[in-house]
Amino acid sequence: MTPRRVTVTSPRTAAARRRRYPATREIDEQTRVGEVYMRSLLRTQFRLAMLICTMLACVVGGLPLLFLLLPELTELRVAGIPLPWVILAGLIYPALVAGAWYYVRQAERNERHFADLVERR
Repeated sequence: MTPRRVTVTSPRTAAARRRRYPATREIDEQTRVGEVYMRSLLRTQFRLAMLICTMLACVVGGLPLLFLLLPELTELRVAGIPLPWVILAGLIYPALVAGAWYYVRQAERNERHFADLVERR
């Protein structure tokens, strides 16, 4: 007599087939998990903004200190224009634009990482 065939299944088979609760739904419904996701994105963006503001404040705020510590720099002239004016008029604005450009790039990168994280869950 041939043995009867038996199907063996894992008790976790049904759990594997269950649909996952998407993270976007958690965010939309403003659950605790959704709040954690949003708080992490906001914290990351805030940290980036503080980094950029601190760097630009050090550059802009450091210039008067530089001219105070090295007064001979205030007497230098570039094309007949005092060096402090050249720096303030010609170099600060490109630094602000570069800081803004860097901020936008990093903020978009943070948002892409956040979207990937939410989609993976």
